[in-house]
Amino acid sequence: GVARNGKATVFPQPIGMAASFDENLIYDVFTAVSDEARVKNRQAINAGHVDQYQGLTFWTPNINIFRDPRWGRGMETYGEDPYLTGQLGMAVVRGLQGPSDAKVLKAHACAKHYAVHSGPEPDRHRFNAEVSERDLRETYLPAFKDLVTKADVQEVMIAYNRFRGKPCGASDYLINTILRGEWGYKGLITSDCWAISDFYSPNCHKYSEDAAHAVAEAIHTGTDLNCGESYEHIPEAVKAGLLDEADVDRSLERLLVQRIKLGELDGNIEPWANLSDDIVEGKEHLELARKMAQETIVLLQNKDNILPLSNDVSRIALIGPNADYAEMQWGNYNGIPDHTITLAEAMKTRVPGILTLAGCKHVDSLDTDILGKLSDIDIVVFASGISPELEGEEMGTNIPGFKGGDRTSIELPDVQRNLLKQIHDAGKKIILVNFSGSAIGLVPETETCD
Repeated sequence: GVARNGKATVFPQPIGMAASFDENLIYDVFTAVSDEARVKNRQAINAGHVDQYQGLTFWTPNINIFRDPRWGRGMETYGEDPYLTGQLGMAVVRGLQGPSDAKVLKAHACAKHYAVHSGPEPDRHRFNAEVSERDLRETYLPAFKDLVTKADVQEVMIAYNRFRGKPCGASDYLINTILRGEWGYKGLITSDCWAISDFYSPNCHKYSEDAAHAVAEAIHTGTDLNCGESYEHIPEAVKAGLLDEADVDRSLERLLVQRIKLGELDGNIEPWANLSDDIVEGKEHLELARKMAQETIVLLQNKDNILPLSNDVSRIALIGPNADYAEMQWGNYNGIPDHTITLAEAMKTRVPGILTLAGCKHVDSLDTDILGKLSDIDIVVFASGISPELEGEEMGTNIPGFKGGDRTSIELPDVQRNLLKQIHDAGKKIILVNFSGSAIGLVPETETCD
């Protein structure tokens, strides 16, 4: 949904939406997102100041290929399949940008991160991606090509990493030969935040000797916008003869054209002027979020048809670190809902008085008396998995199984795995619910859980 801008409808993470295989539903989701975006942007304009995250350019979809299941940003992607990623990515773009015949664009979508990017997070500022031409064309580029040539995406974001020795923002092959050349892309190219400074900063790519040289090469190659401070060195680069003013003007023209197309310069916001304020986390959007969430759910195993549970549910307990954890359901880069219905709250409406316990945290703090508390229980619903506090973009995590936002193991954390075995060995039936952004290895759980 609309992220980092207060109240908004929160939809499932892309990796969950991808499990729906439903382009039309994802189009509906991002139409709702862009409706809310227009309302919130109008509110900011009326308040007299448009801050970061209150604008109309959205840095989504992330159409990188989720090839390594340890990558902490895999939750932001649509999975490991290039075709599916392209189909769903186009639905995102069309939902965000609005009808092609509208007087002004509804919003900007941004295809990111171009190209050959899928972690590792701690190394991305110095990592050099080396792939064959076949792998480049068959795996990493098809979704980008779809969004550019079929969905008319208005922005493309270059990745942090190098590609065949050059930072992506200075890759003539990626930007001019393929993107602007073969595919005929006319839109904006933006850097990721501080990606241009990675050209020259210590402990990064060590590609450019200083900021002026980095800026000159990025703009000359075609990276129009910079998230960060490097482009403050444009005058210096021009004065030193490293960069032609004509190159700066070319990027400036692209930027101004896009702002006109969004209605930002003349205040023309038709046909989006009359969207009602109350659509933001309103009834229809909440119902859509619920429908989308239902379509993300995948049943992996059902021994002896234990599901659906019978009406006699008095001897059921709900435990686990994600049983009553609202923020976990928001994911990363999220809006803030007025209210989040956790699994615990939902089950209490079906089973009044149900015993609810955490049992443990995600990676530690086992409740040593948990089995005693379950003495009268026959069936345990265990809300397992991880959280956005453990995986995401370039984080400071460094605990067993997690490092820098990525994961060093795809297994369920030991504290949860061991607790599940104890509950199983105590003779309880277990319904395991896995809440996670990236892949979880569940081989032992196919035996300990029903």
